[in-house]
Amino acid sequence: MTRVDASELVRIRTHHPEAIAEAAARRVRRPLLRPGGRLMIVAADHPARGALAVGNRRLAMANRVDLLERLCLALSRPGVDGVLATADILDDLLLLGALEDRVVVGSMNRGGLAGAAFELDDRFTGHRAEDIARHGFDAGKLLLRIDYEDARSPDTLLSAARAVDAMAERRLPVFVEPFICRRRDGRLGNDLSADAVTRSIAIASGLAGTSAYTWLKVPVTENPDDMARVMETSTLPAVLLGGEIGDDQEGVYEKWRKALRLPTVQGLVVGRSLLYPVDGDVAAAVDTAVGLL
Repeated sequence: MTRVDASELVRIRTHHPEAIAEAAARRVRRPLLRPGGRLMIVAADHPARGALAVGNRRLAMANRVDLLERLCLALSRPGVDGVLATADILDDLLLLGALEDRVVVGSMNRGGLAGAAFELDDRFTGHRAEDIARHGFDAGKLLLRIDYEDARSPDTLLSAARAVDAMAERRLPVFVEPFICRRRDGRLGNDLSADAVTRSIAIASGLAGTSAYTWLKVPVTENPDDMARVMETSTLPAVLLGGEIGDDQEGVYEKWRKALRLPTVQGLVVGRSLLYPVDGDVAAAVDTAVGLL
């Protein structure tokens, strides 16, 4: 695994903060999708929402050096196209030289902190469209959670629509991750039934003044046999949201494998389950996911 020198990162950030912009300016870029290719993106934007847990490890993602080392390893594996993260993580990866010839996706709204009373108020506290364009990044991603019983959901819809507009003005792809949500005993949860995922896709597809640069980032439904019908809701290109695997690793992989055969599904975005696999073997977990494509 790549060794990350935290003291060197701190030294550069302290004495040469301009080095981040310089690294972004000279970064070797690539197309979002190569001819005949599919996307394999590693997600690491969870910490900025205070979501640090992996399984029963409450603060698994809290050690930044450990996270960066895992990311560098994942990005070095054959078939991995890029990373989805917030500015602090992407800045570190730029300084480490880990983003050369990789797709870089900036995470845009991280204001709905995990477990907070205001969790559904998904404000855009991360990358703006102008930040993604200025750094020469390749795409953005936004979270769109809708609760029919929460009066703040229209504000989330409006801000998401304007973000899609801003990205489209710059001809930058944006991955919209939609969910219908519900609170049970005060805890927010995503409804992964076929009907709910279908509605969330329909709503997300209609955001903004154009959908020309919009991609969807969607979960596999509770019953994976429903995915073919669900994905008929839109002609927008989509990637599958990996989520946590849990105990039934082979069962989850089989769900992904089936969904990846659908015509609108263009790839996979997976985070914690690849970076923090139960057996600790990041390279093997990443290679297995790549193999599904």
